Amino acid sequence: MTSDDDPFHDCELDPEAILGTHTFEDVLFTDETETPVNVLTGETPAHSQATVEEAKEFAASIDMETPQIALPASVESQVETQSKPYTAAAFFHFKATGSLARHRAYHAAYESDAFAVDFEADYESGDLTITVERADES
Repeated sequence: MTSDDDPFHDCELDPEAILGTHTFEDVLFTDETETPVNVLTGETPAHSQATVEEAKEFAASIDMETPQIALPASVESQVETQSKPYTAAAFFHFKATGSLARHRAYHAAYESDAFAVDFEADYESGDLTITVERADES
């Protein structure tokens, strides 16, 4: 097999590292996502008030080939940029999967016809579950 045929040729992890079902806990935007509070008024600024439905709709509205999920934005970025408390990212983004190596491996599997990649985003618990199977086994 040449490197052109191997979707993992430039990945640190091999497919075995991501095969099966993996759950990444508390990585998604939820109703409990931390938002800034104005110390003078004790209230959350309007730009940081958002619902899970809004976050899911925002992630779904991103027109990309890769499905997007809603991740929590840091309180610092919400304050500095007056942005919403969520941001959209590819479902295998390193902020969700915990490492750039996993991000690259999931991306390689997703782009490859040799693997079937599915994910479930549970915005109530904040958990993201990614399942990877070899395409000839699914």
